[in-house]
Amino acid sequence: MRAFNVNPIKIILQIPHFWVIIKTETTETTGIKDKEIFMISEELLLQVEKPARYIGNEINMVKKNIEDVQMRFAFCFPDVYEVGMSHLGMQILYYLLNEREDTYCERAFAPWVDMEKILRENNFPLVSLETFTALNKFDFVGFTLQYEMSYTNIINMLDLSNIPILSKDRNENSPIVCAGGPCAYNPEPLADIIDFFYIGEGEVNLDSILDVYKIFKQNGKSRNDFLKEILKIEGVYVPKFYDVNYNNDGTIKEFIPLTEDVPKKINKVLAKDIDKTYYPKKQLVPLIESVHNRAVLELFRGCIRGCRFCQAGYVYRPARERKVSTLSSQADSLLEFSGHEELSLMSLSTNDYTEIQELTDELIEKCEKNKVSIALPSLRIDAFSLDLMQKIQKVRKSGLTFAPEAGSQRLRDVINKNITEENILNGCRMAFEGGYRRVKLYFMLGLPTETDEDILAIAELSEKILRTFFELPKEERIGGITITVSTSCFVPKPFTPFQWVGQNTIEEFMRKQRLLKSSIKSKQIKYNYHDANLSYLEAIVAKGDRKICKSIVRAWEKGARFDAWSEFFDYDLWINSFSETGIDPDFYARRDIESDEFLPWEFIDIGVKREFFEGEYKNSVEEKTNFNCREKCTNADSVL
Repeated sequence: MRAFNVNPIKIILQIPHFWVIIKTETTETTGIKDKEIFMISEELLLQVEKPARYIGNEINMVKKNIEDVQMRFAFCFPDVYEVGMSHLGMQILYYLLNEREDTYCERAFAPWVDMEKILRENNFPLVSLETFTALNKFDFVGFTLQYEMSYTNIINMLDLSNIPILSKDRNENSPIVCAGGPCAYNPEPLADIIDFFYIGEGEVNLDSILDVYKIFKQNGKSRNDFLKEILKIEGVYVPKFYDVNYNNDGTIKEFIPLTEDVPKKINKVLAKDIDKTYYPKKQLVPLIESVHNRAVLELFRGCIRGCRFCQAGYVYRPARERKVSTLSSQADSLLEFSGHEELSLMSLSTNDYTEIQELTDELIEKCEKNKVSIALPSLRIDAFSLDLMQKIQKVRKSGLTFAPEAGSQRLRDVINKNITEENILNGCRMAFEGGYRRVKLYFMLGLPTETDEDILAIAELSEKILRTFFELPKEERIGGITITVSTSCFVPKPFTPFQWVGQNTIEEFMRKQRLLKSSIKSKQIKYNYHDANLSYLEAIVAKGDRKICKSIVRAWEKGARFDAWSEFFDYDLWINSFSETGIDPDFYARRDIESDEFLPWEFIDIGVKREFFEGEYKNSVEEKTNFNCREKCTNADSVL
C-alpha cells in the first residue's frame, strides 16, 4: 500500500484501476466545512459501471495548489464522461483558463445513473475530478450547451451540487452559473437557470470576465454588481436584466432591457485571426475509452458552403483558417504528449481547407513513422480526391462517411447543398477504387418542400452507389461492400433560413421512414433512422422562448435524465410536463412562423442579417442555389 497526497484531497488507498477517496481536508480557499467527510468506499465504487469516470488523474491533467489561486472555475459537460472528454471545446478552454496563475479550471461531467443513485443515497455532492471539491464551492460553474436534449442534465448537476436551480434563488455564497456553446445562440429556454450566457468564441473574452470578477471579489462586491458590470463585455447576456412581453396569441411582442445601460443587442464574439488564437499544446487523455480517442487539429472555423439547414454554418461565419506551419507545430506537440494512434483534422468541411494537400503531405510524413493514422471526419463528396484518400489510408483504412442530405437533385437545390448525383457517384467510385468497402450516407427526412418522390430518391441513389461498386472489375471487388443509409428527422434551427418552418408531425416522420425502408431492396444496404419523438422534443427546445424553462424543470422533477440516450428518453414524461406547465409544444415545433414575428433569439446578432435569411428562404422555395463564400459573398452587407 502506498500513500499519495493531493491537496486538499487525501487519497490513501490505491487499488487496481481506481482510487478510493476517503477524506477531504478543510481549507479556507474551498470553504469546505470543518471535518466534512465524503466516504466513497471501494464497495460503492465497484457498484458503478465505470469507476474510472469519477477518479480524475488522467494523462495531462492540470494540478495546482488551490491555496495559490484566487478563482476556481468548474467546467461542466452535461453528459457522460466519455462524451465530454471527446469535446474539443472543453480541451481548449480547460487549458486556456489554466494558463492563468490566478485561476484553477477543473472538470465535472454528468454522473451516470448508477453513480447518481450512490450520491443521493449517501448525501454526497457532485465534485470536480481534479480536487474532488463540491461544485457549490467554486466561483464559477460553467456549462457547455452542445445539444438541447442535455438541458435536464444541467438541472440535475446543479441539484446534485446543492446549487439552487433557478438563478433568482441563489445568494452571495452561490457560484456564478454561466453557459456558452452552439445552443447558447438561443439562450431563452434556460433563461431562468443560467446567470449569464457567453455568446461566441470563448478564447476572446473569457479572460476579461475573470479579470472583472477578480477585482469584484477582492473588493467584496455583490454578484448583482458583477453581472451588471460584465454587460459591458461583448458577447455577455444576463437574462435577469431583460423582460419579455407577449401578444395574446403567445408570440413575442417585445424584448425589453430593464435599464438604459443594458445593451439592446448582444453581439457574437469572434476570434478574427484564428491562426493566433490560443490552442493547447497537449490534450487530456482519458483512462478509459471515450467516444473519440484521438488527437484533434482544428483546421479552420466557419464554413463556406451555406447549407440552409445548418446552424453551425451560419453562427460560426466567416471561415477562418490556421496556417499549415501552425497546424504542423500543433500536431508535433499533440502527438508527443498524447500517445494517440489517430490524428483527426477537424472542421465543418475538412477538404475546403485551402491548403489541404500541403497539410496532409506534411502530416503523413510525421505520422507514418509513428504508426499514427489521419482521419478526415467531415468530407464533402464533390471535392473528394482519390490522391488524398490514398494518402490518408497508408497507415490504417477505415470507412468513409458522406452526407448528401437529400436523395433528389431538386431537394438538394432547396437546401443549397450544391452537389450533383454525378459528384456523389464519382466520389464513391473513387473510394471503391481506392479499396474502401464501408460507406455511410447521411440524409434528412422532413426537409422543407419534401415529397414522397424525394424520399424514394434516397433509395434510388443508394442503389446506384451499390451498382457503382459492382461496375468495378471482379478482381477489385474482394471483400464485398456495405452501405449504411442513415436518416435523421429535420429540426428547424435558429439563425438558419429554415428558422420559420414548422416541423413534420411524428406520424409523418414515421410514415416516411417506413416508405424509405420498404423501398431499399438490396441486402448490402442497411438502413438506420432516428427517433422522431426525440427530434420533436429537440425542435421544441431549439425554438423555444423563456416560457418553456418551467417545462424543462418539470420534466427533470419527473425523472428526465440523459434524454439524448434512447434507453432513458421518455416521450410521455415530456408531453405530460408540457401539459402540466401550460405549454403547447406544437406552438414551437410545428407552427410555420410569420415572417414579421419577433423570434425568441432575435436580440442576438451573429453578424448575418435577418434579410439574408429571408432571401435564402425565398431562394429555397424557388429551388435556387447560391455560390459558396469563396466564389462570391452573398452576405456582403454583414457586419463581419
